[in-house]
Amino acid sequence: MKFRPCIDLHDGKVKQIVGSTLSESDQGSLATNFVAKQPPAFYAEMYRRDNLSGGHVIMLGPGNEAAAAQALAAWPGGLQLGGGINADNAGYWLDQGAAAVIVTSFAFRDGMVLEERLRQLVKAVGRRRLVLDLSCRKREGRYLVVTDRWQKFTKMAVDAASLDYLSRFCGEFLVHAVDVEGKCAGVAEDLLQLLAADSPLPTTYAGGVSGMDDLHRIRELGRDRLDATIGSALDIFGGTGVRYRDAVAFNRRVAGQDPPHSTP
Repeated sequence: MKFRPCIDLHDGKVKQIVGSTLSESDQGSLATNFVAKQPPAFYAEMYRRDNLSGGHVIMLGPGNEAAAAQALAAWPGGLQLGGGINADNAGYWLDQGAAAVIVTSFAFRDGMVLEERLRQLVKAVGRRRLVLDLSCRKREGRYLVVTDRWQKFTKMAVDAASLDYLSRFCGEFLVHAVDVEGKCAGVAEDLLQLLAADSPLPTTYAGGVSGMDDLHRIRELGRDRLDATIGSALDIFGGTGVRYRDAVAFNRRVAGQDPPHSTP
């Protein structure tokens, strides 16, 4: 298990938002926890310095292409890129320096998965450079994949059968627990247990981390099989729950690079 960093882009700026408040227009509804003064490259360069590979840059809506390209240029091959990815532009973003592309909405229509589009993506970039974002919200006791800025429910549940099926078309999963995303109020423990038991691929969990205890909880419930990303709780994003240097030190300890009780 390791901590993976993120760069969430909205209106061309690095932001941390409450995921469940996203909408098509964002007018009057968007709850924003943080807006960075620094450009995206500042964060990408920091992650590169601390060897935090496998992080993701997410474009939340239009107007973020230049900011995303700036982040990727600061660390070519070090970050994944998602948001508006389709079979036509996926190769372009790999050429811009993305290690992999992250896809959700393109693979669904009218609540159903479109296998032909998944095959198009695999043909365009290769299975190993494709990450499927299975961000989900709970409804009637099941976690259902949500698309279009996390607002539209699909008919696909996140479960053993769907994870096995979708694993044929990608190299990794990224799963945002949208109901707790950006709230710093604790992780979705049942979702963590489900992913640990049923995911056949490397999987990164995001949502609800409020402190280092949650990171250790993800490691425990995830059976050391899941990676984790932290957003609003991090001090580099205005949070008070997790110091960035502590998250970096966590990775080093897990990797055996530092003694267990070293001081970051």
